[in-house]
Amino acid sequence: MNTIQELLEGYKKKATQPSTVAGDFLDRIESTNPKFNAYLEVLKEKVIARAKELDGCAGQMENLPLYGIPIAIKDNILVKGWSATAGSKILEGYRSPYTATTVERLEAAGAIVIGKTNCDEFAMGSSNESSAYGVVKNPWDETRVPGGSSGGSAAAVAANLCLGALGTDTGGSIRQPASLCGIVGMKPSYGRVSRFGVVAYASSLDQVGPFGNCVWDNARLLEVMAGFDPRDATTSQSTVGSYTGRLNSKTLNATTIGVARDWLEGVDPEVLKSFEAALATMKAAGAKIVDVAIPHARYGLSTYYILAPSEASSNLARYDGVHYGHRAKGVDSVESLYSRSRGEGFGKEVKLRIMLGTYALSAGYFDAFYTRANQVRALLKKDFEDGFQKCDTIAVPTSPCTAFRIGEKVDDPITMYLSDVFTLPVNLAGLPGISIPCGLDDKKLPIGLQLIGRSYDEASLFSIAHQFEKLRGHFPRAGAK
Repeated sequence: MNTIQELLEGYKKKATQPSTVAGDFLDRIESTNPKFNAYLEVLKEKVIARAKELDGCAGQMENLPLYGIPIAIKDNILVKGWSATAGSKILEGYRSPYTATTVERLEAAGAIVIGKTNCDEFAMGSSNESSAYGVVKNPWDETRVPGGSSGGSAAAVAANLCLGALGTDTGGSIRQPASLCGIVGMKPSYGRVSRFGVVAYASSLDQVGPFGNCVWDNARLLEVMAGFDPRDATTSQSTVGSYTGRLNSKTLNATTIGVARDWLEGVDPEVLKSFEAALATMKAAGAKIVDVAIPHARYGLSTYYILAPSEASSNLARYDGVHYGHRAKGVDSVESLYSRSRGEGFGKEVKLRIMLGTYALSAGYFDAFYTRANQVRALLKKDFEDGFQKCDTIAVPTSPCTAFRIGEKVDDPITMYLSDVFTLPVNLAGLPGISIPCGLDDKKLPIGLQLIGRSYDEASLFSIAHQFEKLRGHFPRAGAK
């Protein structure tokens, strides 16, 4: 049983029970995780106790849409009693006193939290190489990165170490690793999912979303955890409804797909070939392909790397050696306590972004950088609004390349940042985006197709992705190429 949908059917037929499933996954994690480093913590006794509790709830399955489903949680999303390091030494040893809204909703639906997954430090990275707890390896090729920052969650799903996972996406951190690991990943509209209980990186961009092995699984996870939360004032009160129930609501012969050709610069030829083949497949099924213009997309990278570090500079100021987290020893002043605690606790990439953001927010440069970047962000939102006047969804590759080798880009931050050139503008505009596998390159590494939708129209996006998935047919799993 490789999908959530298949396991739920197995439970209905009484072919298995949650304690058996949880035990199988725990055994697999114990034997396989050392190879991939996807999990940072697995509390075996908690998992078994939860699974046995669910064994006695089989009669309530109709009211538990995720009954007995093992779910991995990125380590910047809080779960009471579990670690929450956000991939950083500065939070080493911290255990959460409460649970994030997203996880509460998954557990209320019958899910089993099976472990906390590795991630780039404070979700800052595109390769999972900035984690203080070691690099995550891609299950398709252990010499390559899984993408980031939610690389641990993506790798766990791809390696069959869970059936679904949560990640966070600030600039592509769900969609890009989903692409590199050959699975489905969704970034919902900003405000669709609560951020309560999420370690903040950039508050106007962060969004929690799901990973799964197919569109149905992804839709089921999102429909459970989406919706208004009074503990997060940015969440929308717009209706969520059943995403799985509407997967066939939109047919491709009634769909117009926009393609921004001026956005497709610097794409690997193998990725571009697969992208064009996906468009041709949908066109043959009746979809209409039209050109749209997103002229300010080329400024997405520079805009993001002003706004996100600026917000990070503010959000990470709380890690000062006083309130909680790492505290330097042998200090003789408040200033040295702050500087040494932060210097010892934060990694290179986090320090780089804090300094960049602090500079952009400084008195002499605020208008030249932060204010200007927000103006470009507004223009980018308008580009998408104009584009959606002509189409139902906008299609681009998820990543300009497939999984690159570990260490290949670590000393070249600009090249690393370019990994997210097709995902960053979606966050800046607050729109939903989904990555779905569409092919393999000549090294047999997965390629992702990204579909972008109108704000709060995840239902249409899931439906279009589902139609493409049916046309594409079976996609190989990692290790079974």
